[in-house]
Parts: sequence; C-alpha cells; structure tokens
Amino acid sequence: MKKLALHWQILLGMVFGVVFAFLLIQLEWGKDFIVDWVKPFGTIFINLLKLIAVPLILGSLIKGISDLKDVSKLSKMGGRTIGMYVLTTILAVSIGLVIVNIIKPGSYISEQTRTELVANYTSDANSKIEAAAKQKEVGPLQSLVDIVPDNIIKASADNGNMLQVIFFAVIFGVAMILIPEEKSKPVKDFFDSFNEVILKMIDLIMLFSPFGVFALLAAIVAESPSLDLFKALGMYGLTVLIGLFLVICVYLVLVKVFAKKSPKFFFNGISPAQLLAFSTSSSAATLPVTMERTVDHLGVDDEVASFVLPIGATINMDGTSLYQAVAAVFIAQSFGMDLSLATQLGIIVTATLASIGSAAVPGAGMVMLVIVLAQAGIPEAGLALIFAIDRPLDMCRTTVNVTGDAAVSMIVAKSVNKLA
Repeated sequence: MKKLALHWQILLGMVFGVVFAFLLIQLEWGKDFIVDWVKPFGTIFINLLKLIAVPLILGSLIKGISDLKDVSKLSKMGGRTIGMYVLTTILAVSIGLVIVNIIKPGSYISEQTRTELVANYTSDANSKIEAAAKQKEVGPLQSLVDIVPDNIIKASADNGNMLQVIFFAVIFGVAMILIPEEKSKPVKDFFDSFNEVILKMIDLIMLFSPFGVFALLAAIVAESPSLDLFKALGMYGLTVLIGLFLVICVYLVLVKVFAKKSPKFFFNGISPAQLLAFSTSSSAATLPVTMERTVDHLGVDDEVASFVLPIGATINMDGTSLYQAVAAVFIAQSFGMDLSLATQLGIIVTATLASIGSAAVPGAGMVMLVIVLAQAGIPEAGLALIFAIDRPLDMCRTTVNVTGDAAVSMIVAKSVNKLA
C-alpha cells in the first residue's frame, strides 16, 4: 500500500469501503458493526480536517500577504494582479453556482434516501436550522458586522467564524508590510515556519485519508444502501468537470482579449505545467515549471512572472473555489436543504476569501470546504458524500488553478508592456 501514490490509495479505500459495506450489510449484525466500529474512524478524519482549518488560514494567508514585502508593489502591478485573481475567482464560483443549480446533482437522490441522510445527521441539521432562523431576525447589515471580530481568540475557536479569521489575517499581513522590515522579520520568519509546519500536518493527515475514506464510504453504504446516491455522486463529479471546463474557456477569452494571444499559443506554452499539476495536485510543486513555461514559452517578463505566479500559487484557486461552491450546494441538495440567494451570495464571498488562504498542496481544498460549509450553515458531515471522488477532481481543479495563474501573468505582463 505504501508504494502506491496517495490518490490510488484513496481510490482503493473508496472501492474497498463500498464493497466491504455491501458484503457486511447482508449479515444481520453488519450494519450495526459498521456504525459502531467503522464509522467513528470517518468521524475522526472529518475532525482532523476541521482541526487544521484555522491554523491553515492564519499561516497561509499571512505568509501570502507578507510575501508582497513592499506596499508600493501593490500599486500598479500588485493591484492588477490581485484584482485579476479576485475577479477570476468570483467568476469561477459564480459559474459553479449556476451549473450546480441547473443540473441539481443532489436531486438524483430519492426522497427515501434523503430522509435517511437527514435522520443520520439530524443533530447537525437542527443546529444549523436554528442558527439560520436566528440569522433571519437580524438587520440587513449584520452579515457585514459579523465579518469583523471583537475577539480573535473566540473567532478562532469556532469554524463557523472563518470570515472573521480571514479578516484578521488580512489586516495582520498588511500591517506586517507597513512596518520596517527589520521589525517584521522575526514575525514573518515565524509565520513562514508555522505555515511549513501546518503543510506538513496536512501531509500527515492525508496519510490517514485512505482509511478515512474507507470508513466514510462504508458508513454511507450501510446507512443508506441506495444506488441513487452513487448516481448523484457521478452527476456531482460531472457538474464539477463542466464548471472547470467553462472556467478554462473564460481564461482563453481573457487571454485573447487582453493579452492578444491565441488559445493554441497559450495551450502549447502551458501544457507541460498543466500535466504536472494534474499528476501532483499541487500548485506549489508545479510552480517552478509554471514559471519556466510562462517566461520561456509564453513571453512573460521574468520580473512579472516572479511576482505574479508565487502570489497566484497562494491566493488564486479558481478551480478549488468552483469545486467548493458546487460541493456546498450539492451537499445541501442531498440533505434536502433550500439555500436562499443570500446564502449562495455568501458562498461566493466565503469561497473567494477562503481560496486566498488555501494552501497549494493536495487535500487543502477539502479543508477549505469545511469553512464554506460552516459559513453557509450546511452540515460538515456531508463531506462524507463527496470525499470518495475528491482526489480525481482535485487533480482537475489544480490544473485549472495553474492555468489561471499563467493566464493572469500574461494579462498583467501585457498591461505593463512586459509581454513579448
């Protein structure tokens, strides 16, 4: 097992979990055994993902912002870079929400299966419903007020307050840039090291993922042994892939309009980086190849590439953001929850901001999805529905992330007359 790549281990865990549960539920005691002795390991895995969410945001986002070093860089090239990244992320999330609301993959789950799912997670669902009811009673600007924490320790103690943690991290990172470098260096060194430790923790947690997936899938089959659930899962995967394809089409249009380069030229230049991103599921691991391809084959000036691409590897996660939007609505549909327009707009904001703090490593998107689910009032336990096919989708969305980095670098280079 150790010799296999992690994504193969996860896929095997998925298959074994389904087969194991189907065989065991044929026995009278099988379902109880899975619920009592297997499902808890899936719960532990979900808890590990939730455990790492706040430290991941603080470490990755503060490091990403402080890497800018000089506020003056935020003026011309920096402002355009971040503006383009935020714009493409919002477009990606919006595309995801439109597609998932049209296809409605969660509707492929029968009413009986949905009832069983809701019954299994009723305590989670009830707490979220109560929270949503309280939210309706407050004023129209309360959501804006809620972004600004009055106590960062309290905000960090609740995964439902991730926007507050993101707000603090952004202010903290900007403040680090504004003070003299010799004063901020010890703090920056700490957060650089802190971020590396958190990334290593994610690596360790992901080693447990094949077993977590096994337990989650076995529990789903045992508690809801219905084929329509897996049909819905296939439709969910198809929805994500359609959304990712449309995002790449948006990149091609932007490159054609703003950088004046053809889609063929763009794909010829960036395709090796895309293939590496697909195989590694890591924007960070692909970064050296992305930089080499954009400079030597797409004509981006080295000064622009060395600024735009490292920032992109940290804050530009368009594929991940789209996936989070689709996954959140799919899980809500699976539980029979109706998401209001305001909630879905909230998903756009949360997914956009969460993507800024999303680490450029395999599995980080799943951690950030916890943030989006919590903020939208969707039971985090619904992660069990989608984790089985997360890895192949992770490979696809990382490819989109890297493609977006290259496209934005060309557009920014053209805007400052540094594109060959």
